[in-house]
Amino acid sequence: MDVHIITIGDELLIGQVIDTNSAWMGEQLEREGFRTTWRTTVGDTESDILEAIDNAMHRTGGGIVLLTGGLGPTKDDITLRALCRYFDCGLHFSQAAYDNIAGLFQASGRAMNRLTRDQAMVPDACTVIQNRAGTAPCTWFEREGNVLVSMPGVPSEMKWLMKHEVLPRLKQRYGRDLAIRHRTTWVGGYSESALAIALTAFEEELPPFMKLAYLPEPGLIRLRLSAYTGDEPEAEKAIAEQREKLHRLLEGHILSEEEGAPEEQVGQALLRRKLRMGTAESCTGGRIAGMITSVAGSSRYFTGGIVAYDNEVKRRLLGVPEEALERYGAVSQAVVEQMALGAIRALGCDCAVATSGIAGPDGGTPEKPVGTVWIAAAWNGRVISRCYRFSAVREMNIARASGTALLMLLELLANDC
Repeated sequence: MDVHIITIGDELLIGQVIDTNSAWMGEQLEREGFRTTWRTTVGDTESDILEAIDNAMHRTGGGIVLLTGGLGPTKDDITLRALCRYFDCGLHFSQAAYDNIAGLFQASGRAMNRLTRDQAMVPDACTVIQNRAGTAPCTWFEREGNVLVSMPGVPSEMKWLMKHEVLPRLKQRYGRDLAIRHRTTWVGGYSESALAIALTAFEEELPPFMKLAYLPEPGLIRLRLSAYTGDEPEAEKAIAEQREKLHRLLEGHILSEEEGAPEEQVGQALLRRKLRMGTAESCTGGRIAGMITSVAGSSRYFTGGIVAYDNEVKRRLLGVPEEALERYGAVSQAVVEQMALGAIRALGCDCAVATSGIAGPDGGTPEKPVGTVWIAAAWNGRVISRCYRFSAVREMNIARASGTALLMLLELLANDC
């Protein structure tokens, strides 16, 4: 069943607020066999909202339209007014909605005001779904085989409604006529265009119900294999067969087949092995530590990081020998390996990654141009290290080095079980 998501709010268009709602909704819908085919963002203008609703209702053709936003008590929240115009109805006072709002205010010890009370006014043509996580009610409309559901834009309220009300009702109404499977493969050593050329025949031979998507990241490419079919075993079998083909075609270039970003994968791998990690960073300037700690619960496996930008810090805190620095230079295999091992000693962790390079835009030499980065990962007495030539763009070099370092640690952990 096709779904069109509409997110509403000027704040989304001007970048003041990032639209995380539609991404989360799309993920949840696919898990339940609903395929998101369109996503639209519009501002707080009634004519634009009406046009977006009308386009979505026609595009889905007997499908589902989900709206978020514009249901608050202030003047710029005009979604209900637009819905009343579209469905040619008025508003009425809902005692059930009012009781829900009053209960929420009573529980928090706050007093209701006129604007809050007005949120109990709901369209005549809808079925009201009570929002136990907030004051704006959720409304369910039906027309010519289409279902339209309007929810608050506050992420916590939308998520509660989707999990506890909207998804269960959609599953009850439509069942599950589509088995959707996605599998991710992380690939290194290719540009996006070069990888597309290498996989031309592979893509042409995919079954008609399968797709391959390229999701490039700095220095890496995520390949997403997707199967859309009414037969769950067929979807699983097809995904497994095509992944085997990818393995043969991309031997030596597959870095990981786990879901999630590299920092999430590292965290999962460390938790499984009950290990703790640290970082020793020069050119990445703490970026890797920031990626790791952006994941909730990372305190269970991350001990800390040392930003060893200056050679004196490399010597004093990480124990890099003076001889190695003088003979090979800071951007070298010898130094980056000692940095990784020194991080394990200094931070009392089980494994570590280290980076040393020339991020740019200055500082390069003919032997070591801008974009040259040495990366090392160490664990259990083993160290792997590689030299990379990234780009001339500083931010790109830092991002690529950081992601590559985490995938290198994953590689080391996977090959030393």
